[in-house]
Amino acid sequence: MKILGIVAEYNPFHNGHMLHIEESRRAISRDAAVVCVMSGDFVQRGEAAIFSKYARAEAAVKCGADLIIELPLPWSLSSAEGFARGAVGLFGALNCVDYLSFGSECGDMGILNSLATALQDPALNGEIREELKTGVSYAAARQAALSKSIGSLADYLETPNNILAVEYLKAIYDQRLRIEPITVKRVGAGHDEEGGSASDIRRMLSQGKAIKKYVPKAAADVFKRENEQGRGPVFMEDLEAAILSRFRMMDEYAFSEIPDDSEGLGNRLFASAREETTLDGVLSAAKSKRYALSRLRRMCMCAALGVKRGQADGIPPYARVLAANERGRTALKIIGEKSLIPVITKPASVKELSHECSSLFELESSAHDLFVLGYKAIEERRGNADWRTSPRML
Repeated sequence: MKILGIVAEYNPFHNGHMLHIEESRRAISRDAAVVCVMSGDFVQRGEAAIFSKYARAEAAVKCGADLIIELPLPWSLSSAEGFARGAVGLFGALNCVDYLSFGSECGDMGILNSLATALQDPALNGEIREELKTGVSYAAARQAALSKSIGSLADYLETPNNILAVEYLKAIYDQRLRIEPITVKRVGAGHDEEGGSASDIRRMLSQGKAIKKYVPKAAADVFKRENEQGRGPVFMEDLEAAILSRFRMMDEYAFSEIPDDSEGLGNRLFASAREETTLDGVLSAAKSKRYALSRLRRMCMCAALGVKRGQADGIPPYARVLAANERGRTALKIIGEKSLIPVITKPASVKELSHECSSLFELESSAHDLFVLGYKAIEERRGNADWRTSPRML
């Protein structure tokens, strides 16, 4: 059996995601098992997911994926580089993934490989440092430095899927993994057109609009059930009071320990958290042209959830299964025989693993406890659910 890996957030799962799975299988094998590494309850934008990791994993398996494995919190809340390193590294640790498929705006593996190679040139770091002295953001500095070496080819790094695609390739090369990358060109509506992206579908949900046109029926049914049972959609305003309360219980040192703190940015967040009355206010008070808003959002979520600097170094120490179908269970047997890290299907088994594994699982459980406070149904807000929830076997 060929095993095809996909890194995803499925926030929420939509028609474009199903097309990506179908196109990936068409390129490899109709019988390939699609194994996805998916963010949990909090995603790389530095926000809560619209539905729980369990519901999103179930929707994905009902719409083409075979096995969903959770990307642990520190990597889910990392920069594109850390996010890719953790996800790709998890696939590498499973020791049986043959292919990695990802979407890109360019759809050209030659271009993406050229970009990844250019970014690995040690001389580029010096050029980036020089550009940073002008006061621009890191992304702008990297873009300017890259343009000097590869010209207009650097323009391909201005779109989000190309950026992640290049980071996936860098992770494969850096970790020397025997995984073959393939890319599927992103097609369909523009990224900001209604129904053209997951972010737009989230906007539609916040406005009470119907999303059935843009989401496969099986996924729509899962999301409808979650909504009817008061388990979402979850928006950041639903968690605002809980997050602000956590901020105000933290001391200045705790803010200095969060990932990506530099040049006193943690101190600025600490100060704004005590003065501002909303999350947007905290972000606005700490914002400057040098730092991307997404970076500040991730830092805020790391602070609220207890993620500390260095926790996303390396790769995840275990693979936790969230959902699987029959083909996914077959793939799971192969993974169980070959994996270099523990595979968790029963939460209680974590207690038998290393301290690194158990402490990471505790962090995940704590994050889920915060996430459920955003549910409309009060009875669904019970704590310790991560320790009681088994994978959705479909």
